[in-house]
Amino acid sequence: MTLEIGQIAITVGDVDAALVFYRDVLGLPFLFRPAPTLAFLAAGPVRIMLSTPQGAGTVGENSILHFKVTGVEAVHATLLARGAVNHQAPALTARMSDHELWIGFVRDPDGNLVGLMEEKRP
Repeated sequence: MTLEIGQIAITVGDVDAALVFYRDVLGLPFLFRPAPTLAFLAAGPVRIMLSTPQGAGTVGENSILHFKVTGVEAVHATLLARGAVNHQAPALTARMSDHELWIGFVRDPDGNLVGLMEEKRP
């Protein structure tokens, strides 16, 4: 199993204001916005997710590493077997024109969320 960072989530108070900063001020390319509480940009090969607090996290104090994997369900199960604490089983998060985005979460020993993401293509 090889892990690489695929996405970093940044908890923000106002996605519109944050999008202006990250897109217009920093110049990160805008990717997509599936909901008013979410926006995605590119930082090279790593995706940046701007999100309001989703039941956990404090604005400005919470980021989540999302690791790209193949076989997200199997990787999630493997990590649980290795002692990771489950937060959310992998599930379909968004349908794109060329793939489906599946994401699951485990927690590290300090309770930080660690995301596992797979872009499933037909």
